[in-house]
Amino acid sequence: MKIIIHGLGRLGLAVAGLAPEGSVACAIDPHAAATPLFPIHKNLGDCGQKADVIIDCSHAVAVANLLRLAKIPLVICTTGLDKETLDLIDWAKGHIPIFLSANMSLGVNLAAGLAESAAKSLNSKGFDIEILEAHHNQKLDAPSGTAMMLADRINQGVGGKYEYVYDRSQYLRKRGGGEIGISAIRGGTIVGEHTIIFAGHDEVIEITHKALSRDIFARGALAAANFIKGKAPGLYGMQDMLNLGE
Repeated sequence: MKIIIHGLGRLGLAVAGLAPEGSVACAIDPHAAATPLFPIHKNLGDCGQKADVIIDCSHAVAVANLLRLAKIPLVICTTGLDKETLDLIDWAKGHIPIFLSANMSLGVNLAAGLAESAAKSLNSKGFDIEILEAHHNQKLDAPSGTAMMLADRINQGVGGKYEYVYDRSQYLRKRGGGEIGISAIRGGTIVGEHTIIFAGHDEVIEITHKALSRDIFARGALAAANFIKGKAPGLYGMQDMLNLGE
């Protein structure tokens, strides 16, 4: 399999480092330094190398243009996508297979399934739900795409009954029962930590996932690339690849 890496930031470099030797056809990054390992182009239109899959590890503002130009299967690892980009994904999935996940880690997606199951079991039993996420001080978006994915999985499991609350400092009131509180921490070199808290009367249940290196996301991205190669046009995710939640 030949891949194009779109974006050579931390994750893109991790994908390049873990990809099988000779499998990276080229990379797309207008700011990356040249390397003897594979060609680097400023944009996808300049890339003449043939490839089977594009793995996007860029920034949210770069994904829209990628979707307009991509002609081969696409794995999107970037988070913080706006409505315009999500609409483009909806359009592009009619032409190419797209793999989209807010987090490429197997463990995080297992945690999401556990949280959804817990929410169903604890529904209407008086448990409040909070999500706490922590990342390094260079991360631009907050809350993280993974935190939103976790909240969405929980909410879909109980029929969409919850509203999301991101900042309690703006008002004085007791916590409502129909809320999922989502809080973000930014500091140091934290790769990624997510905790789902179910707080009931005199007891607390926590589901926590900690990423110890970006290699887990790079391995997941490469697995997704292998999975989506040769698929029919459409939108795919971790639940499709791992059969989670079935």
